[in-house]
Amino acid sequence: MSDNNGRFGSYGGRFVPETVMPALLELEDSYRKLKDDGEFQSEVAFYFREYAGRPTKLYYAANLTRHYGRGDIYLKREDLLHTGAHKINNALGQALLARRMGKQRIVAETGAGQHGVACATVAALFGLKCCVFMGAEDMERQALNVFRMRLLGTEVVPVTSGSGTLKDATSEAIRYWVTHIQDTHYIIGSVVGPHPYPMLVRDFQAVIGQEVERQIADAGANLKYVIACVGGGSNAMGIFYQFRDNRSVTKIGVEAAGKGLATGEHAASLTNGRPGVLHGSLSYLRQDNEGQVIPAYSISAGLDYPGVGPEHSYFKDTGRVIYTAVTDEQALAAFERLARLEGIIPALESSHALAYLEQLMPETTSGQAVVVCLSGRGDKDVQMVANVLGGLE
Repeated sequence: MSDNNGRFGSYGGRFVPETVMPALLELEDSYRKLKDDGEFQSEVAFYFREYAGRPTKLYYAANLTRHYGRGDIYLKREDLLHTGAHKINNALGQALLARRMGKQRIVAETGAGQHGVACATVAALFGLKCCVFMGAEDMERQALNVFRMRLLGTEVVPVTSGSGTLKDATSEAIRYWVTHIQDTHYIIGSVVGPHPYPMLVRDFQAVIGQEVERQIADAGANLKYVIACVGGGSNAMGIFYQFRDNRSVTKIGVEAAGKGLATGEHAASLTNGRPGVLHGSLSYLRQDNEGQVIPAYSISAGLDYPGVGPEHSYFKDTGRVIYTAVTDEQALAAFERLARLEGIIPALESSHALAYLEQLMPETTSGQAVVVCLSGRGDKDVQMVANVLGGLE
């Protein structure tokens, strides 16, 4: 839990220009008033259930379980949600919050495009104008999602500065927000940014872990491990948070090791970074000896962010969660493995969590349950994977 200043231990906080402070204070005040408001919570629950498709299934992956021959593997199917990823949870919650605050315009950033599509979707649903900033390189990698956003009536703004990826898109979205702050709400897509964003994004995503706790009990399973991929860390925080103080459940966050940690071309902020300030909060991030942010790399557009949510940094230091990393090659193998064994094509982001099963499952025993958060579906990644692998036989 954060303190009143949005600190998770020494992490988090609000490192922003004075021009942004009034909007953050207004957002925090509005959210704290609505957080325990029964009418608002009923409204959120209605759209989660009737529009997004919650609760999502906790699917027993029998073929994958037989493949490893040890513990029982369950998949939390966030990929079955409307728009195809967990991002819709946060987008719906924040859009409903924005409506209560009287905002008429939404601005957002996106990497893989799933958060952008979720924002474009809720903007269409609630009649809000929407502008999404996206790195030029990511627009090329995720052309399908760019089309989806434009089809939904959203303006997609290409960002060519820096590396043309998520970090640069986030910076541009913040600049846009500062100049339109009176009538615009900024929907940050992950548990990053200045207070109160890490707290409120976590709260809207916490439904994932809450459902898992009920569903695993209904299945009569003995939950021992929960695994999720970590870029900014929203799906991971969503599933970990419910089990944060449960020491009998091992939580494992899997970052993108890209081409390998030793190459420097990766996005493993927690595994191979150190504390610093990025986009308004203190957290682990990739930086050089002078404190300059090092661009991140991952085959997954949704993971190549050089920082991570501050609560994850707190969880790392306190030992609540174990963080590790897998390479592009390992993630691609997991992508193909799930498709062939279960008939489910996962997002490349989720494939990182699935890849860690190779290391974990030999350590499990019969009767132990492992839950993997399938954060999104892989339709958006199929063309890129085909380009990399050169076709499958």
